[in-house]
Amino acid sequence: MSVVREDLFGRSRRSVTVGIVLLISLIAFEQMGVGTAMPAVVAELARVEDYAWPFVAFIVTMVVGTVLGGRVSDARGPRPALLAAPAVFGLGLLVAGTAGTFAQLLAGRMLQGLGAGAQAVAVYVLVAQVYAPRSRPAVFALISSAWVLPSLVGPPVAGVVTEHLSWHWVFLGLLPLVAVAALLVLPAVRNLSPPEPTVPRRGVVPAAFAAAVGVAALSWAGSHPDVRGGLVALAAVAVLVPALRRLVPPGTFRARRGIAAVVAGRGLIAGAFFTTTAFLPLLLTAVHGWSLTAAGLPLIAGSLGWSAASAWQGRHPDLPRPMLLRIGMCGIAVGAAGLLLVAPSWGLAWLALPFWLVAGLGMGLGFSSLSFLLLAASTEVGYDSAAAQLTDQLAQATFVGLGGTLLALLAGPAVALSVLLVVLVGLAVVGVVIAPRTAA
Repeated sequence: MSVVREDLFGRSRRSVTVGIVLLISLIAFEQMGVGTAMPAVVAELARVEDYAWPFVAFIVTMVVGTVLGGRVSDARGPRPALLAAPAVFGLGLLVAGTAGTFAQLLAGRMLQGLGAGAQAVAVYVLVAQVYAPRSRPAVFALISSAWVLPSLVGPPVAGVVTEHLSWHWVFLGLLPLVAVAALLVLPAVRNLSPPEPTVPRRGVVPAAFAAAVGVAALSWAGSHPDVRGGLVALAAVAVLVPALRRLVPPGTFRARRGIAAVVAGRGLIAGAFFTTTAFLPLLLTAVHGWSLTAAGLPLIAGSLGWSAASAWQGRHPDLPRPMLLRIGMCGIAVGAAGLLLVAPSWGLAWLALPFWLVAGLGMGLGFSSLSFLLLAASTEVGYDSAAAQLTDQLAQATFVGLGGTLLALLAGPAVALSVLLVVLVGLAVVGVVIAPRTAA
């Protein structure tokens, strides 16, 4: 492990490792913390009916930024994206933080999404170029921790800042950290060699914009479970399907062995874990009467499990990643299935804590393993990283939208979320089945 530690934190790598973690942490904090501040933002600038649009604006442009970041990274290496993306993200923070109108807030959120998408892909390409394969599990453990800590401290810090200062500082307070992260990464990207030439993929940029429109339409349809929403959902699928054929590796929807199965696995694990995370607090508050603070405890348990399992796999680089992925998917399936004992009104609410800890352990093993397998199987790291993140984003948008539709159509959260959990358990089980196909 001393060789791995030297590769991550030796004199030549220390700044870039810290910079990568800080860049991802900033994106994670913004995504986790902004939800806490959003009620105050909307109360000041808009109507409650507009509540979802700042989130939709971020997701839509993140799709575009993800694809553009992958395209640029494959053509010119990660340096242009890692120089431009933090600047765009920082500009978005400034625009949103100084917003006096709802339109300006949306513009800021769109810039943040564009920068975050390109930045996240470029980080994967940078990892592929800078770190030896044996060190990558440890790198991805650090990247996982960059998501876990903001999930624990982001909401309470954003709440304190909003209550005692202003929601504006939830955005503006991150600006100095963006500059620090960019300066830490700059020395590593300055001397990177250009990538191997690849055959340009036609139609990727138009497909990215089409996918963004499709994701926005799906998000809107999920909150309008009527005939009009159904028609919009059908139109969104009609736009998304041909767009995704250009944006993901061939065979992704059949989980063909290799990179296609890795990208498919990313969508399955994100859909199962993050969708459950989104609805678990509602389940505990609406069905069992828990306070918001108490309802957050299972999420903390899941985050700690994620962090612990990810750190453990990072210390065992020789273990086969498809095997760890299968174990991780099993953990998520068990965790989501266990919540079926929580969802009914007669359920045992306290079981949410141990079962979501198990799901978090599974996520720590599975998500980091998929990141490693992505770089091991990829021939176009930018394109494939963008495809994995796009699948992740689309799965979350689709299944969160499904949850909203079930809540609107079925008799109460207990029934609706029980049905949703059955679907999500099915996603995780499919992940268990396809895990062996991810071997490079």
